[in-house]
Amino acid sequence: MNKPSSSALGLDDSTALELVARIQRGEFTAAQVVTAHLERIEAANPNINALLDVHPEEALSEAHRIDRLSLAERQNLPLMGLPVAVKDLIPAAGFRHTQGSPIFSTRVASRDHIVVSRMKQAGAVVIAKSNTPEFGLGSHTYNSVTGLTRNPYSLEHSAGGSSGGAAAALASRMLPIADGSDTGGSLRNPASFCNVVGLRPSLGTVPNSPNGLAYGTLSVKGPMARTVRDTAHLLASMVGFTSVDPFSYSVDTTALSEVATSAIGSTLGEQKITAAYSLDFSGMFPVADSVRSVVEAAVAELSGADFQVKPRHPLLSEAKEAFRTLRGLQMLATLGPLADKHSDQMKDDALWNVEAGRRVSGQDASEALGAQSRSWSEMAEFLTNADVLITPTVQVPPFDVRMRYPREIDGTSMSDYLDWMTLPSIITTTNHPAISIPVGFTSSGLPVGIQLVGRFRDEARLLEIAKRIEDRIGSWKSAPDIDCTTRVDRFPDIN
Repeated sequence: MNKPSSSALGLDDSTALELVARIQRGEFTAAQVVTAHLERIEAANPNINALLDVHPEEALSEAHRIDRLSLAERQNLPLMGLPVAVKDLIPAAGFRHTQGSPIFSTRVASRDHIVVSRMKQAGAVVIAKSNTPEFGLGSHTYNSVTGLTRNPYSLEHSAGGSSGGAAAALASRMLPIADGSDTGGSLRNPASFCNVVGLRPSLGTVPNSPNGLAYGTLSVKGPMARTVRDTAHLLASMVGFTSVDPFSYSVDTTALSEVATSAIGSTLGEQKITAAYSLDFSGMFPVADSVRSVVEAAVAELSGADFQVKPRHPLLSEAKEAFRTLRGLQMLATLGPLADKHSDQMKDDALWNVEAGRRVSGQDASEALGAQSRSWSEMAEFLTNADVLITPTVQVPPFDVRMRYPREIDGTSMSDYLDWMTLPSIITTTNHPAISIPVGFTSSGLPVGIQLVGRFRDEARLLEIAKRIEDRIGSWKSAPDIDCTTRVDRFPDIN
């Protein structure tokens, strides 16, 4: 069999599920699929800069090993032959583990994170690491070690973060699936910016180990893909109990598989969806007009016989400050020791976060924990009368790559680099699952996503609702037109 090109494989149009099915049917080998993606990486990555430490020889060796398995063995690999790049915040054995920091610029991981080992067990082929901002701080992916990740839909705009490398690699068809992590929006924000899907699961749905803050309640790991069905399929390989994560629990993956394999236009469970909808939580934060117009159009298109959409929202007035306080404590716990020894090698944002944690008093911490509990209860109670809450994913569209963060939104000044991310971060405080799905573009061609928030630990139902919306108004098939000829600066000045 001759080696097919990436265009022959249909990378622009094929989903991860379709690629697995074609490998299992014998249309292509795993090695051919990996080779085609390596060719795309060679062409697109120099300008996008989404991936680092690419290992082509090792990836092809693993793909050939999979191809030599018996038919029965291969049928038990749901991610068979799919190349994946691991977010550079977590370890993958044999790959660099820089966390975007010069402190760890030459570190190579000796073990796999549990998410990596589960993807491997399902047949995925680790091909590289995906870029992230230093220590995952800020929703703009750049660092002094590997440089800036650019948005495939406009190289002069941000890919978001902190899972920006993963999102940009998916959008540019360098990968069919990716993992990511989310504290204040790091799976959802880049998904919205790059026209892909990012799911923040409930705490414990996807185990997290090794984890230096095992009892922290803000950060989770989760799946990213170009479609909701692919996201559900990848999630099914990530979930489940492990003795090394105190929050993990057993998950029945049957419903996830049903979502993944459902037909276009189909419905699972109750046909009618009751959806609550809010643009800005009654003026709690500004949302750019360019985002508002896309989201409003999407919601208007949804409203119909099977979607009853009503404008209302839970009362989350305490969630913003609770998130900031708890995040500060998390940064102090995880980065404080590094700041004591290596402050000269850490960016100002990292040091600012550590200092924010040091300023938290016992009273502050107590109030934040109480507010987090009340925010969870408020969201849980609210969703007893609604199947899902719909909001914009991010308050702004992708911004200029040379900006650290948006200083203002349509004339409203931001107090700091967390302010423009208030919308996804207040949902983090509630600890309910949330997914960003692409629904359109601004008038200047920049992607916009909507965020769906579902019931606690009911990711399957959330994904089923999301795939119905994707079937009706999803924009994931609109691939970017990437200029691969003119080289761009990986280390521009960012202010």
